[in-house]
Amino acid sequence: MATGTKAKKKTVQNADTTKSATLLILGAAGDLTHRLLLPGLASLLTAERDRDIRVIGADRADLSAAQWKDRVKDSFASTDAPARVTNAVTRRTAYVQTDLLDPTALADLIGRCGDGPLVIFFALPPQISMKVCELLRDIDLPTVTRLALEKPFGVDRASAEAFNTLLHQVVPEEQVFRLDHFLGRATVLNLIGLRFANRLLQPVWNGTHIERVEIVYDEDLALEGRAGYYDGAGALRDMIQSHLLQVMAMFALESIAVLDDQELSDQKAQVLRATRLWGNSPKRSSRRARYTAGSIGRRKFPDYAKEDGVDPTRETETLAQVTVAIENNRWAGVPFVLRSGKALGTPCKKIIVTFRDVAHLPDGFIDDTTGADTLVLDLKSGEVSLSLTMNAEGDPFDLEQKTLTVTLAPADLLPYGEILAQIFDGSQLLTVRGDAAVECWRIVEPVLNAWAAGKVPLEEYAAGSAGPEGW
Repeated sequence: MATGTKAKKKTVQNADTTKSATLLILGAAGDLTHRLLLPGLASLLTAERDRDIRVIGADRADLSAAQWKDRVKDSFASTDAPARVTNAVTRRTAYVQTDLLDPTALADLIGRCGDGPLVIFFALPPQISMKVCELLRDIDLPTVTRLALEKPFGVDRASAEAFNTLLHQVVPEEQVFRLDHFLGRATVLNLIGLRFANRLLQPVWNGTHIERVEIVYDEDLALEGRAGYYDGAGALRDMIQSHLLQVMAMFALESIAVLDDQELSDQKAQVLRATRLWGNSPKRSSRRARYTAGSIGRRKFPDYAKEDGVDPTRETETLAQVTVAIENNRWAGVPFVLRSGKALGTPCKKIIVTFRDVAHLPDGFIDDTTGADTLVLDLKSGEVSLSLTMNAEGDPFDLEQKTLTVTLAPADLLPYGEILAQIFDGSQLLTVRGDAAVECWRIVEPVLNAWAAGKVPLEEYAAGSAGPEGW
């Protein structure tokens, strides 16, 4: 381990910690609550015993108190949360069957939460979230009320701007938490340490030394029953417009003076403002495709267009790739390739950094290497691999590549646990600021328009394959 002065305790600037609060989940009967949000909360309450969080779920679904508690218990059990944590939450939790778009019913629901600090978590589609916020403008809210909103933030640039205006009529921007759970991943957070606490990499983190950056999130999963949402979104809106652009901004940001939520948001927004489509051409900088019938191992997948709940006339893509440029001094000339798809044979969830060749290789060396030096960060496993060119075994004049690999220790908290901790602490370190949400739509809007106009062909690939030929 390197010597030197190191921070011994994680500190967050601009934080207003709330150890005791009510978490009101709107859309609580959905998959996100059961599969991600409640397990994240369980990991937080297991790690931090001084948190006192009351959970209230609300939705249209007809769930009894016992059924709701069973769902909470099941979610907590998936994280192996101790009985004390599970019992403390289930003893006080409640579920309210209600129409969230009924002003009187919504006011009654808010009233049940009491006067203490309140976090309202919107596990809802953006159109419904906006309608709920319109009603919240006329409802008396606790003094400390924080709005936590799931992506996507709007459905296009104009709606994102309108949504920002509406949110600010309910609470100030510092009480708005636009969530992207990718920002809660330890592997993404590691970019900050890798960038700014590392003398080896810090000087070469620029276009002088880096030739290309790929941010890939290919899955071997298909729809998994999410056609109702996914068929109206597609891979570009679902993954690139939100998650991958945020990861790119974390990767490419300029040096920060302090680990402060406003400073980090400022620097991320600066990166996004400088981002343009490669060559300013949506036709040449983007590709799209949709999977056909195939299999992965023993799992068989139907043609996407024949999946239950899919409207084939929408031509929704299940694989999208967009290449962008960050037009500033640090990254000029470096293509950033953002790609994500479903039903691919080999999952790949990585940031791949390809370094430029050396300016001059002395005569006499035999270069049999398979490619350029690379740095690979696995977004799933936490593995970090650095591939270096060096003398080969045997012949000292032959060159080969060797890979140095380290794996990050598992994080104490699940991504949603990390994000909830930041919300309860009043820190926006892991959230998306309003201007950044608009910029993300601005970047992809020309691509969406070109695709809608049929200017970019919808290619096909068999489920279980590596994607269309030539990708």
